[in-house]
Amino acid sequence: MPNRRVPRPFQLLWGNGKIIEEAAIEGGLHAPALQLLAYEEGEKSGQLAVRFAAYDPEGELERRPLIINEREIPALRLQLEQSPRMKALLKKLVD
Repeated sequence: MPNRRVPRPFQLLWGNGKIIEEAAIEGGLHAPALQLLAYEEGEKSGQLAVRFAAYDPEGELERRPLIINEREIPALRLQLEQSPRMKALLKKLVD
C-alpha cells in the first residue's frame, strides 16, 4: 500500500477538510485509492464523502476518473478493512 499519512488536508472548490481514512493499493499504471473526506469548511462543512482517486507513479493525485481493474479488487478490499467508517458508508451504496 502507498504510504501517505492520514489524516491530511484536502481542498476543493466547495470546501476543505481532512482525509481521515484511505484504502489504497499499488496498481499497474496508477495507485487506486478510496478516501473518506471530512469537510471542515465551506458549503459541505460537517459532511463526510468518499473520493475515488488515483495517484500517478510519482505520487501525485491524477485529475481523471478512477478505473479499478478486476484483479485489484481483492487487494483494495483488504485495505478497506482498515477503514471502518468508509466501509460503512460504501456499504450504504450497495445494500
